[in-house]
Amino acid sequence: MKTNSNQNPSGENPYKLLGLKITGVKKWAAGVPAVMAAVSDLFEEGIPLRGTRALFAMNQKGGFDCSSCAWPDPDDDRSPLGEYCENGAKALAEEATDRKVTAEFFKKNSVYDLAKLTDFEIGRTGRLAEPMYMPKNGTHYEAISWDDAFGKIAEHLNALASPNEAAFYTSGRTSNEASFVYQLFAKEFGTNNMPDCSNMCHETSGTALLPTIGIGKGTVKLDDFYDTDVIVIIGHNPGTNAPRMMSALEKGKNNGAKIIAINPLPEAGLMGFHNPQQLNGIVGHGLKLADLYLPVKINGDMALLKAIELLLLDFEKKSPSEVFDHEFINKKTSGFELFIKQFDDYRLEDLATASGITPAAIYEAAQMLAFKKRIIFCWGMGLTQQPNGVDMIKEIVNILLLKGSIGKPGAGVCPVRGHSNVQGNRTMLVSEKPTNEQLDRLKNVFGFEPPREHGYDVVHTIKAMHTGKVKVLFSMGGNFLSATPDTTYTANAIRQLSLSVCVSTKLNRSHLVHGQEAIILPTYSRSDMDVVNGVPQFVSTENSMGIVQSSKGILKPISDKLVNEIQIVCRMAMSTLSNKSVVNWQRYANSYDAVRDDIEKCIPGFENYNVRVRQKGGFYLPNAAREGKFITKEFGNRAPFTLTTIPQNTLETDEYMMATTRTHDQFNTTIYGLDDRYRGISNERRVILMNPKDITSAGFVIGEKVDLFNYNDGIERIAPLFVIVAYPVPERNTVTYFPETNVLISINNVVEGSNMPASKFVKIKIKKHNPKYTS
Repeated sequence: MKTNSNQNPSGENPYKLLGLKITGVKKWAAGVPAVMAAVSDLFEEGIPLRGTRALFAMNQKGGFDCSSCAWPDPDDDRSPLGEYCENGAKALAEEATDRKVTAEFFKKNSVYDLAKLTDFEIGRTGRLAEPMYMPKNGTHYEAISWDDAFGKIAEHLNALASPNEAAFYTSGRTSNEASFVYQLFAKEFGTNNMPDCSNMCHETSGTALLPTIGIGKGTVKLDDFYDTDVIVIIGHNPGTNAPRMMSALEKGKNNGAKIIAINPLPEAGLMGFHNPQQLNGIVGHGLKLADLYLPVKINGDMALLKAIELLLLDFEKKSPSEVFDHEFINKKTSGFELFIKQFDDYRLEDLATASGITPAAIYEAAQMLAFKKRIIFCWGMGLTQQPNGVDMIKEIVNILLLKGSIGKPGAGVCPVRGHSNVQGNRTMLVSEKPTNEQLDRLKNVFGFEPPREHGYDVVHTIKAMHTGKVKVLFSMGGNFLSATPDTTYTANAIRQLSLSVCVSTKLNRSHLVHGQEAIILPTYSRSDMDVVNGVPQFVSTENSMGIVQSSKGILKPISDKLVNEIQIVCRMAMSTLSNKSVVNWQRYANSYDAVRDDIEKCIPGFENYNVRVRQKGGFYLPNAAREGKFITKEFGNRAPFTLTTIPQNTLETDEYMMATTRTHDQFNTTIYGLDDRYRGISNERRVILMNPKDITSAGFVIGEKVDLFNYNDGIERIAPLFVIVAYPVPERNTVTYFPETNVLISINNVVEGSNMPASKFVKIKIKKHNPKYTS
């Protein structure tokens, strides 16, 4: 067996256990502690006035869009007390800081020395203030002018034997306008190698929904949460991942909705909510959220969903036409008879065992759904990052089709997107698999023949870099290394690049593990004012529910050497393509209205874009499934029932199933602090949550230091020095934080159909800590 001996590929020295503190699992989220945490972040950054001013403009009509999650803002009047959450305030504090990372900083600190810092320490250095360049065999980044940076990028791109030797990565924070010009440049350059963060979060959702309901997005509006019967939240933690969602859940509960929570961990944000803008949330007992909590085993979700369907079928037999919506089924679906026939082969007891949920609890869930028609299913990466995630989402669609609970008010699907404009990126044609219809529209508008060959997604890009097929990686935002799986493998792939380029607001790990040459291009944050030729500009984003709205920063940028992403793309295009281009890039650089004018010509739903995006609250994009119309040509514009299978998961006697998750003090790969307040874990990130029975049976003790191992592909992967924390997780299941355990996730451990990393399904072994791994 090959041993992956380089367990610290980034040079980081995180093995400094900081004094772990355990305070107990919290039973509710938000409230006064969230307000205090939000305010304290602004003071810690030394920007109480600057930060507070920005907070009250964030997510407000005419203000700027939060750079963290993609949860929608209310269509009606928004709260004058603020439309932000604790994590949004933390994100703002990070980007509104007045600390700067300049050429002088890099002169004093080598990449080797910076790589020894933790991700938290790296993030605290401040905003990037000028473009930087790492020469071949260099040890320190050095200042470079913008013109020279674009010249260097053009030199590398034009030296490639094929455009497909370049890849252009996109982060979810990239605006609609920047995403559009970015993909346009890549296609005119000649490649569809456009990996993006969707490839790691909700690619699974789109892959499942597009063939079943005709659109790869959710179908509900925010108002649907306010007036519905049942909300099912599966594989998602609203208290940390989308805290403003709890306000919508509160409104639904107050109007009579029931909530079913399905998750291996009893997250505070699923159990209760103290609304800090309501008296009851400040001095009262708050609101109980989940009426029923089902602690499903990791990857036991499919068995649970089928068990619910089996019981719904039983209810339907006892009360014909009162449970299933046969009119809807007959008019708008296909494959019902074959779908129902499969349940002859299932037994409730077997499904209950496979899911880890008792038959009685499953019966209660089915009973809550049986005689209701307005049902919303919400999910997050707890589903999308499992090997059979595509099938599990199709199974959710099956339940909604049985009930006729899609395409009507108060009912439908709601994939809770993680990053602010990740959905907008895809709408703007950032995809490695553009359709011929999309490419034809670009050809008709611009007059060049775009490439038709599908490009690389994230996983395929990493493999292509590893084998030398991709030589230049341009990253529009994000932290590619820390976000991706198989850290050692990915780091080695990045180091083989001839050039890596990162467009960033802050220093991160991906600047420290780089190609033979590297460039950092500093850009504006969402809260920064953007003025072009004396004219204030704004950009736009799309949230989880398909609303496109403007975003206009209000803060003075911390440096006059920052350049907006749109202009970065335009200047790169002009330097690289020169007079070969048929696109008027200077027109786009001069006015973002010009970008929107051409988006309108290329993408359906953006008619009269510049007028409608200036309306308060923006506008909704078309969504046929929301109206009960399923554009599925293969099935005669009907929504098909899908036949799926239950995975047969086995573990060796010394194996455990691991899922990675974020702490409450982080957003994606950005680490705001070292506390996971709701889970009662403070001052340490290198922990492994284990069931108390597993700790005892394996001969461990609470607080013991251990090393974690994965053996996929015949390779020994090691994540050393973790501390055992007893936690109410299902037996033989464990939970750790990312990116610390991304090193354990094989590049080949992916979701079938979407090719996403299966970060919620990692087989590991746990051994007592060996100091040789951290010496």
